[in-house]
Amino acid sequence: MPNPLYDALFAPHEGSPSVFLEMPDGSAFTYAAFLGQAAQFAHALKAAGLEPGDRVAVQIAKSPQALAVYAACVQTGIIFLPLNTAYTATEVAYFVTDSGAKIVLCDESLAEGLTPVAQATGARLETLNGNGTGSFVDLSLTHPTQFETTPRDADDLAAFLYTSGTTGRSKGAMLTQTNLLSNAQTLKDVWHFTSNDVLLHALPIFHTHGLFVGTNIMLLTGGRMLFLPRFDVDQVIALMPRATSVMGVPTFYTRLLADARFNSDLTARMRLFISGSAPMLSETHHAFADRTDHTILERYGMTETNMNTSNPYEGERRIGSVGFPLPDVDMKITDPETGAPLPQGETGMIEVRGPNVFKGYWQMPEKTAQELRPDGFFITGDLGRVDDDGYVYIVGRGKDLIISGGYNVYPKEVEQVLDAQPGVLESAVIGVPHPDFGEGVVGVLVAHDDATLDLDAILASAASDLAKYKCPRRLFVLPELPRNAMGKVQKNALREAYALAFMESVGDS
Repeated sequence: MPNPLYDALFAPHEGSPSVFLEMPDGSAFTYAAFLGQAAQFAHALKAAGLEPGDRVAVQIAKSPQALAVYAACVQTGIIFLPLNTAYTATEVAYFVTDSGAKIVLCDESLAEGLTPVAQATGARLETLNGNGTGSFVDLSLTHPTQFETTPRDADDLAAFLYTSGTTGRSKGAMLTQTNLLSNAQTLKDVWHFTSNDVLLHALPIFHTHGLFVGTNIMLLTGGRMLFLPRFDVDQVIALMPRATSVMGVPTFYTRLLADARFNSDLTARMRLFISGSAPMLSETHHAFADRTDHTILERYGMTETNMNTSNPYEGERRIGSVGFPLPDVDMKITDPETGAPLPQGETGMIEVRGPNVFKGYWQMPEKTAQELRPDGFFITGDLGRVDDDGYVYIVGRGKDLIISGGYNVYPKEVEQVLDAQPGVLESAVIGVPHPDFGEGVVGVLVAHDDATLDLDAILASAASDLAKYKCPRRLFVLPELPRNAMGKVQKNALREAYALAFMESVGDS
């Protein structure tokens, strides 16, 4: 019996002398060397008593060895559970306990704090450091560099990814072999990736963007990755002349634009810049195109589905839109309350169905039933609309919808007005408790370098562009917006931070 994910992504490269990973220091890993180490890791996991379907939780720095753990899990049928390297021991304890992980892999610097976690759950703790050393590597060294691949079905689970947990406890999204493989195959075709591509990879690999999109596509095509431990402007600029593509978040591109060395000469060999995980300002789009003659391609995905939509590779990449549903993805916009389909152009809940959609939430059958309909459509929690040309626009998260005085306020609409004001770099619009209207609209602004914001003038200008109920009742200024590791603005943190200040200002008015 085959193992579809391993057979497609890894098996074709066994013994290949082609370079798979190039590191910033000039060292390189061939496909043969990478898969040889992955096979040793697979033996080590099996020797530790793990069986297909068991879970391995990893909180380790990005490295070739960290990626080899993923390959080893696919080859053995073990479920891969990557964890954000910024999580505290308390947070990791929840994920390990909830998943029932049999092994916890961590950096040596984290071992002391995670030892009680492993002991409490009965998990085995091993270390793997960013430089490729650690107890897990030591365990693997005596094993062969070949491993007999464990048979798996297309619907068998391959990975758990936990949602961010901004509302309630984090949920473990169960991703099957089909979920991961189908999405990689679709994106390879849609984005025209081939074995000639060199991906400048600066994303983390504990997230679907860097792991299941970037890495899986390159494995599927047999291309090469310039594998950076993290985003570093100097390293990216130094390596870009050797790359053909970049996958990033908006912060990557704003940081590059802030460097005078980043210009059209540097990007002459590039064919594709992709952005996702957070919305990109139109200002960034225009500045990037002016500087490089490249139009950034935005797409839309999430933990439970990988990628759902993409702007076209050929054709108009419409600023502010995340493009069209992927060829194998069905999408509809529905009434958030009734689930009834809405006419084209109206704003509502985005629902998607396709081979990319996850199997459900681990040990949460009721939550799974709430968000996965019997006909296979997943209720994403994202609000959006589709224009007359079929382009999809994300308006915001359903939980971010503001209801003020009985009227719906979509934060994105207000943010676009605020972002256009003089001196404003970016904004986040939130709803906070209001004694009369239920929720009041609040804007949090970040100024351009050296700019002084005239908040009264900004409010007056916004009032000329927005209905009164949409206008912010108060503006605050921050040096920068709070974001998670993938660049998403943490609006829950802003709501907590400004709810009291807003209520006090209402009381004083």
